[in-house]
Amino acid sequence: MTLTPRVYIIHENPDWLPPFTAAFLAEGVDAEEILLTKGSIDLDTEPAPGVYWSRMSASAHTRGNTHSKDFTRAYLCWLEQSGQRIVNGGDTINFEVSKVQQHRALRTAGFDVPTTVAVFGRDGLRERSREFALPFITKHNQGGKGLGVRRFDSYDAFDAYLASPEFEEPVDGITLLQEYLVAERPFITRVEFVGGRYVYAVRVDISAGSFELCPADACLVAPGDTPGDAPGDTPGDAPAAPFSLREGFDGDPLIARYEAFLAEQGIEIAGVEFIETADGRRVTYDVNTNTNYNPDVEAAAELPAARAIARFLGSLLPARVPA
Repeated sequence: MTLTPRVYIIHENPDWLPPFTAAFLAEGVDAEEILLTKGSIDLDTEPAPGVYWSRMSASAHTRGNTHSKDFTRAYLCWLEQSGQRIVNGGDTINFEVSKVQQHRALRTAGFDVPTTVAVFGRDGLRERSREFALPFITKHNQGGKGLGVRRFDSYDAFDAYLASPEFEEPVDGITLLQEYLVAERPFITRVEFVGGRYVYAVRVDISAGSFELCPADACLVAPGDTPGDAPGDTPGDAPAAPFSLREGFDGDPLIARYEAFLAEQGIEIAGVEFIETADGRRVTYDVNTNTNYNPDVEAAAELPAARAIARFLGSLLPARVPA
């Protein structure tokens, strides 16, 4: 008897799976879900042969799956010690759930990053906030979905927020204080990579200032006191689709730099986000290793990213092995 290797998708949110299920089916790649919201690991057995792709999300706790990240770490340890091929493995999940780690890695690699201070607990936030020019923003270290991202135009408003029930307690206790970046035009760019290689770039409109537009932090700048204008929302900017392919980005020097960075970090599937500021900077602020794709962009792309993932993971599958 032989076992047929397949792709195993490790995750905690079935709502995100349908586009990938369709892509695997279209590419003829056999795939199976491993839902880590409950279950067990028989540590005295060997895992089934195949390729394991981790899609564990930093925002799992917002769906009641607070410990799924820890379960995933244990599961990935079992797989790694058994010599299985893992895409976005144990080191990557630590990267996914820590903006501190992302910031330091990006900065060390020479990317322009936002000025940021990480504060554990609530007590030090008031004092450290005075080091930032107004306006400034907050965000959660273990983010996703724009968790904890708020803009503050005055220190008094920030102090009132800290003292109020509205304060969003981070799941790991770490709040980031960060400089507020004003976009030259009202959009950010998300650059998608599969197998460590560039797939396409997405123009994400941020003029509405709502995180409902995308899972990226830049799509949510909730006002801390007064709404104000969205970043770069200048007169004469025509309304844009929330998501669209960014034309003319192929060949941009950032692509090769991001590919080298992801290779160094051992990350094979990711979306990297940057903003072009009014003062001429190109600031990289997020690496999302649990990337989701917009259906309109996928439909317009020459190679949809979900299909690229199915092809990439399928290419890693070994031949049939003895049971």
